[in-house]
Amino acid sequence: MSLFAATIAAVLAQSAPATVLDEPTMTDVAYTELSAGDADGAVRKLEASIGDSTDPALLINLGTAYARQGATDKALAAFRAAVASPDRYDLELADGSWMDSREAARSALVRLQRINAQAAR
Repeated sequence: MSLFAATIAAVLAQSAPATVLDEPTMTDVAYTELSAGDADGAVRKLEASIGDSTDPALLINLGTAYARQGATDKALAAFRAAVASPDRYDLELADGSWMDSREAARSALVRLQRINAQAAR
């Protein structure tokens, strides 16, 4: 894994993956795969289930998985889609804290943009 990809994974691991807990039916957001470091498995699962969904938890975790693969452009697009999603709710983050889905997406987007800018130097 490149230093850039390792840095992305380390930074994003602080706030992602998200777990949806406040919906009546749980959505599989590839938490198990992301927690195990299986970005490829997470991407396969999330891409298969996302379709036209605007679910911010799916989009945030897809962005996280893409970032861990080093697919920065796809990750940025997923985080931007989560920020713009008409859906909004509180997410439980990997560290057990809770955050509004748009704020979580913005936070991931800003961190990834910073990492990308630093890597470009």
